[in-house]
Formats: sequence, C-alpha cells, structure tokens
Amino acid sequence: MTERRADLVLEGGGVKGLGTAGAVMGLLDEGWTFPRVAGTSVGALAAAFAAAGADSATLRDVLGRLDLRRIPDRRVPVPLLGEGLSLVAGRGAYAGDWIREWLLRELDRLGVRTFADLRRDDPGADPALATPDHRYSLVVMATDVTHGRLLRLPWDYVGFGLDPDEQLVADAVRMSLSIPFYFRPCELRNAGTGEVATIVDGGVLSNFPIEIFDRTDGVPPRWPTFGVRLLPDLPAGLGDVVPFFGVPMLPTVRLLEQVVVTAIVGRDQTHLERPGVRERTMTVDTAGTAITEFGIGAEERRRLVEEGSRTARDFLGRWPGTAATAP
Repeated sequence: MTERRADLVLEGGGVKGLGTAGAVMGLLDEGWTFPRVAGTSVGALAAAFAAAGADSATLRDVLGRLDLRRIPDRRVPVPLLGEGLSLVAGRGAYAGDWIREWLLRELDRLGVRTFADLRRDDPGADPALATPDHRYSLVVMATDVTHGRLLRLPWDYVGFGLDPDEQLVADAVRMSLSIPFYFRPCELRNAGTGEVATIVDGGVLSNFPIEIFDRTDGVPPRWPTFGVRLLPDLPAGLGDVVPFFGVPMLPTVRLLEQVVVTAIVGRDQTHLERPGVRERTMTVDTAGTAITEFGIGAEERRRLVEEGSRTARDFLGRWPGTAATAP
C-alpha cells in the first residue's frame, strides 16, 4: 500500500477518546503516516503513541492494556470521602499517578521516553517550525494557570529554562490530562528562577488546535493536516461537556455553565468556520458516553473504537476536499 502523509490534530474528550484511537487506527489501516501529531488531554495521549510510530495492531494492543477503571486513582482509598479530602488538600479529586505510570511503561515499549526520542529534522518545514525548539513529531497542549497562557510542549519548555530533549513525554501528556478539579494539577518549575507554575488540562485554552502546523510562509502545503473531533458544535455539544446539562437550575448557574463551556470550545469552534478547516476535520459520534465515564463496559469500548474507525474511513472516502493548509 502506498504511504500517504498527513499531520494529525486530536481533540480532548476524556473517555470519548476511545473514538480518537479508533480513528487513528482507521487512518493507519488505510496507509497514512503522521510526520507530526498534536493533541489535547486524551488527544495528547493518543497523539503520543501515533508520534512514537505505533501501527494499528500495536495501538490496539496498547488499548487492551488500558484499564479505564484505574485511571481515577484515589489517594485516600475511601469512596466519596477520599475524593473530597483529595479535592480540598490536593486541588483534585484523583491523583492521576496511575495513568502517568502506565504511559511511561507503554511508551517505553516503543522506545520513547523523552522528547529527544521524538526529535525530527525537516529541511522543508515552515521556517517558524524549523527552529531547534520546534523539531519534534509530537506537540502536547497544556494550560499554565499561574501565568494565564497556553503551553505547547515541548516547544515552550525553553520558557522555563528547560531542555526539551530531557523532558519526559509522559509528564507532558499527564499535564495535558489534568482535568481541573478532577485530577490533581501538575507543576512545572522554572530552572532559572525556581518559580513553580500550576499546569492543568490544555482544553481550558485550546481543545482542538487544528491550526498548529499550518504554514505561515506562503509556501503551499506538502501534505494535509487532518483533525479528529469528539465534541459536536455548541449548543448541541453542551451535554457532552457539562455532566448535568438539562437538569433544571437557576438562570445564573446556567449562564455560568454556558460561559465555562464556551471558554473551553468557543475558540476552536470559531476557527472551524474558516475556509477549508471543516473539510479536513472528522467528528466521531461519541454521544451517550460521558467524558469521565471510566466505568464503561467492554461493549461500549468496542463501539467507540469501531465508530472512530468508521468515521475515518468515511472521511477518507470524501478526501480530497477543499485544499488544506498544513506543514
């Protein structure tokens, strides 16, 4: 099968990310490879394996070893009480340690530990992406709430006086997975000043950075960027982001709910309206599965993965569409 290349951008969405994995496997099965991959939250997790060179069979094996029920790991082993104490003392109901250790093991199987293992040289890249700090096959989105800014890791490690090559890929993905108040936030220390920044889920500022690899130098793209979404447009997508959507509540609380959701997905949804963006984006139907529904059974897991694979096949059946802007 002829190798075809596309950069890949994967949206965050918690447990819905099984659909992302299915979409990536569907693209791999059709002979596509990914020079660069970017992702937010669970999208960052899937992106790490794609950037590490996992093929479809390997990715399926990785999923088989992912025990979803262990991801919400209590620091105090008492239901409800443990979450409450952890939320007050540790700023997150769950520690998030299990998923980090799992990532370390699984990426190590693929020969990836630090970002040095994902370094790539590309003489034909946009000059803005050809600097030493940008020459990586993986970009992970996280949010620095101490300084109020989006982090693109490993690109932005230099702002903390850190060598990107020396940073663990699993640590960057764990930062991106830090759903506020659900998982304990991460910390990133500036090597020069000693200042510690609090880092949470990249979805707070950019859940679907589809434009991240777009050329800025006016040179035609060499290959497209494909995007995989999990959340439908607002207002239909409110129920996929807000656990209690539809439950009667005070107008002020409802407004707060809408403001928070818009802050998470509004920027990305606006960007989708630019010419050519939706044409390079596929949306996996993950309705019926909540972002933090880690207790789903085997049948629901299979359904999400198969839906992702089907979505990718349908998308490729329509490609090429409107010309995409890419690397």
